[in-house]
Amino acid sequence: MDLLVAAVGWIGAGLMLYGYARVSAGVMAGDGLPYQLINLAGSLALMVNTAYNAAWPSAILNVVWAAIGVVSIVRLKEAVR
Repeated sequence: MDLLVAAVGWIGAGLMLYGYARVSAGVMAGDGLPYQLINLAGSLALMVNTAYNAAWPSAILNVVWAAIGVVSIVRLKEAVR
């Protein structure tokens, strides 16, 4: 189980870095749905890892990060309607 949770954490970190790099390079919009989905997936994966490892400040940070992502995605979906 430790290996699986570590892999989930590394995937989450990779996703968040990937999204940040794409936005920083001007390839992806920071306020677009793809970036928000990448950030949400990354934060959820890191939340699992940090909670499992009892790194509570990081776990709570990722809960808030995920909540921000969900709100952003809902707003983007509503704007399309």
